Amino acid sequence: MARSRFTAFVTSLSFFVIVALVAGVGVGAFAQSADLPWLTGTLGVIESLGQVWLNALRITVMPLVFSLLVTGIVSIADAAATGRIAGRALMVFAVLLVGATVYAILAGLGLLAIWPIDPEAGRDLLAGVSADTAATVGAAAHTDGLRAFLNSLAPSNLIKAAADDGVLAVVVFAVAFGFAATRIRTDLRRPLAGFFEAVAETMVVIVHWVLLAAPFGVFALALGVGLRAGLGVAGTLAQYVAILCLSQLGLILLTYLVAVVWGRVPLGRFARAVAPAQVVAVSTQSSLASLPVMIERARDWLGVPQATGGLVLPLAVAVFRITSPVANLGVCLYVAQLHGIELSLGVLVAGGLTALAVSIASVGLPGQVSFFASVGPIALAMGLPLEMLPLLLAVEVIPDIFRTVGNVTADLAVTRIVQGREVTAEE
Repeated sequence: MARSRFTAFVTSLSFFVIVALVAGVGVGAFAQSADLPWLTGTLGVIESLGQVWLNALRITVMPLVFSLLVTGIVSIADAAATGRIAGRALMVFAVLLVGATVYAILAGLGLLAIWPIDPEAGRDLLAGVSADTAATVGAAAHTDGLRAFLNSLAPSNLIKAAADDGVLAVVVFAVAFGFAATRIRTDLRRPLAGFFEAVAETMVVIVHWVLLAAPFGVFALALGVGLRAGLGVAGTLAQYVAILCLSQLGLILLTYLVAVVWGRVPLGRFARAVAPAQVVAVSTQSSLASLPVMIERARDWLGVPQATGGLVLPLAVAVFRITSPVANLGVCLYVAQLHGIELSLGVLVAGGLTALAVSIASVGLPGQVSFFASVGPIALAMGLPLEMLPLLLAVEVIPDIFRTVGNVTADLAVTRIVQGREVTAEE
């Protein structure tokens, strides 16, 4: 009940965040054109408060990701132990997530090659971010190269790595810790998982508190953009939204193909089966809210027995988010081109591995909540600055619709695939 109220709160907050973004850029642009020193000075102080808000979001990233990875891996191991169908579902999840990650990199790089960011518009947008970004960009070089990538996987001091934003090392250790936890006695594993679940929920509460100030935080950060870049940044942000939506639309179309080929279901039948669930996904931006409709459509339209759908679909909603690597890597690739950062193969591999881990650790909440906790670790693993993320979060409401639609479509496709051979034999 508390989580549903939280979801409703964030959905209603989205409107005010977008208004704050537009107002911040507009007020900043007005101050720039008015050329009033006292006004620009005052707005500069407000902009610095926006940096405080950004830091409040950043501080939750490491404990949240670590806790969610541990509890996610333990829950997956418990699900696999429930039987053959669950184990088959987890195998299908893994195959599709790896495929989605490879697609994310190819699609993101391809779209940005076809439709590159205008250099002048990009410089205008970057003119509004903190001067500290330059130092962060410089740190990207340290993640470049295979040797540096391998060294980052196992640092000698995990605490120091976390303090230095070495998120990949934290992710690797969290994965190892989570799998190790599945090997201990049940009476020890349950309280351990409960502890990390409590830590994750506590971090979500802190994020909730920080998001209460999201309109002010986004307004303060957008002031800097308006002061230094003016109103010309609107086109660059619109391009970002379009690229993210196009990459996810491509994934949704590929999901239809996978359902037809691997799930052995006619295209028209699958499209009619998923349509009502997609409508609920658009209106609620929640896979969980779409679950009752998905169970009904899987049973009545895809020929999946109630027992199978009742097991696979809740499991998919809990741990399988196929759009997560696509959307999150899309954000990072856009930020990299915006800053003019060349991404080596090692950096792309680091980003892909982190995106896979984050897809398991993602909280089942609207994208405005999980955006920073999901994209931040990937950006840090790739050596990218984070200062642009709050502005991109402000327009996340549109890509988040495509995230949810893609997840719901893939959940139904996976359910058909898992039961596919039995259904085909019966039909």
